[in-house]
Amino acid sequence: MTGQNVILTLKILVVTVTILLCCSLYALYRGNYRLHGRINLVFFTLTLVTLLGFEVVIRLVDDTLFNYLHEPGNEWIRRRLQVHLCFAVPSAVMMPAMLYTGLKRNARVHKLMGYAFVGLWAGTFVTGVFFLPHN
Repeated sequence: MTGQNVILTLKILVVTVTILLCCSLYALYRGNYRLHGRINLVFFTLTLVTLLGFEVVIRLVDDTLFNYLHEPGNEWIRRRLQVHLCFAVPSAVMMPAMLYTGLKRNARVHKLMGYAFVGLWAGTFVTGVFFLPHN
């Protein structure tokens, strides 16, 4: 297992949950709020499992996976990772609040947070899939 393999796996998972998010937004557009909520629950669960699995791998299984980022000449990778985290961390923090407001049917707050979340997730997707090297 290498850091690059972990990044490639994360890219695949981000694409997968982004497809779910798009399906959820399409259900919302069609007025199917129940399906929107169910897909979002799956989206939240898969994303949470991915984040926790990632943390277990890099903190407990092999904490040297990303040591290559600190080697000379890899500063550009670290900068790209920092930009990616500027989107990924706030979107991860928003997810439980989005889930809570959706389950409580607080539509006004949920909708406002939803606009911000979609923007943050778009940044997470673009920077994670297209900016981070996996080879």
